[in-house]
Amino acid sequence: MNQSETKALEALQNGSDIRGIAITTEKNQITLTDERVEKIAYGFAKWLKEEKQVEGRAKVAIGHDSRLSAERLKAALIKGLVFADIDVVDVGLATTPAMFMATQYEEYNCDAGIMITASHLPFMYNGLKLFTKSGGAEHEDIDYIVAHADKSFIENGTNSGKITKADLLTTYAADLTTKIRAGITDAEDKMKPLQGSHIIVDAGNGAGGFFAEQVLAELGADISGSQFLEPDGNFPNHIPNPDNEVAMASLKTAVLASGADLGVIFDTDVDRAAIMDKHGESLNRNPLIAVISSIILEEKPGTTIVTDSTTSGHLETFIEAKGGKQHRFKRGYRNVINEALRLNREGTPSEIAIEVSGHAALKENYFLDDGAYLIAKILMTYASLRKNGQDLPDLIANLKEPAESEEIRLSITASDFKTYGQEVLTDFRKFVEADADMSLEPINQEGIRVNTSGTLGEGWFLLRMSLHEPVMPMNLESDEVGGIQKVKDRLAGFFATKANLEI
Repeated sequence: MNQSETKALEALQNGSDIRGIAITTEKNQITLTDERVEKIAYGFAKWLKEEKQVEGRAKVAIGHDSRLSAERLKAALIKGLVFADIDVVDVGLATTPAMFMATQYEEYNCDAGIMITASHLPFMYNGLKLFTKSGGAEHEDIDYIVAHADKSFIENGTNSGKITKADLLTTYAADLTTKIRAGITDAEDKMKPLQGSHIIVDAGNGAGGFFAEQVLAELGADISGSQFLEPDGNFPNHIPNPDNEVAMASLKTAVLASGADLGVIFDTDVDRAAIMDKHGESLNRNPLIAVISSIILEEKPGTTIVTDSTTSGHLETFIEAKGGKQHRFKRGYRNVINEALRLNREGTPSEIAIEVSGHAALKENYFLDDGAYLIAKILMTYASLRKNGQDLPDLIANLKEPAESEEIRLSITASDFKTYGQEVLTDFRKFVEADADMSLEPINQEGIRVNTSGTLGEGWFLLRMSLHEPVMPMNLESDEVGGIQKVKDRLAGFFATKANLEI
């Protein structure tokens, strides 16, 4: 490969995924071309053989969400894999968690899975998420694949790979249904344990529509009022993203209009989810973490809940009151999952890794970030609560919410943004240490986390580097109205000295 093409392929790496522009728009040129995707397939084939030590003829499942460019990218992937003598199982519309499960289900027994998705990003984007039997690809794996993304690395390609088709999403839905039935032990009707519940789904025209008909309805729930279940890569109604205000407002409207007991929303590829209660109150972000933590701690007392760095201080208080431990780690779903895996290896039991964005991975489910399984797990408890005249909000009645919360994103204009960002953090630490109303959080894994008191009021804020962008996000919470503005006013003088930071 020439140097410019190598750089173009490297630019497609997004942490542990591949991601780029797949549809030309007025402002965007395609970066995820057929040729580059085919080359990535060659690198993937080389990785399976040399790094993952797959012996004999490998079998790879390929699926996609509702994005408009999915079929084009799938064709390019299949072309490369078939040339490399890999058998392909084309599963069509799928979810990211289901693609991993293709490596676990006996009837599929795939060596690897590739999900074509760009999660919640706008329609012009697409990408690849890669799995083997041992889990999702890491950053270092993508490095290897990109470095070997060329036909020349396929020594004996004879173009002999075979292509078959399968309906993985139906298999996956049936698996979820079986697990929910097994988890609701006190149901009067074992086959219809959600009978009498009205639960709606907002799939945002992504891949999550199956959950309404193939899971909830099968379990006896009334799903009338569910919306945007049909896959449509134009995303005409709202971005499929549980962390998006417009999407959550749409779900709220649907829940209240239909008189539903519960609303469920997924992102495009269903590795994230959130919930809306019957009053239109959202159970996402910190409340969602509190709900699943409460459920897990009832089953596994004393376990450690691994979260990302931006969770509320009140959440820690809630988890500790339930007898658990919170371990705040770095942003990024692979980061929190890998940290939970590390803790377990070293003797600290951890049953779940979860981000405020809705990525949740449970130990009992391969530490796979699976929005549908998260909802399935919650529904098992929900059914029992309803039988006793309770509801999900009762689980988190003691969770204190801040009066205000906000996220600010500071853009770095310096050419070497990583070095500049670290310099800002070093100076910021000194600034905080000199302020009597601010104290550094002693246990912190990412950026500078600060607790406020005195004239600033009770609260906290976190300044950190973005994982991949020239941005410094700052999350703020305050227990008093107007508290965040007090903090921003106090910090204004510091940021005024940073010429290469822009709000």
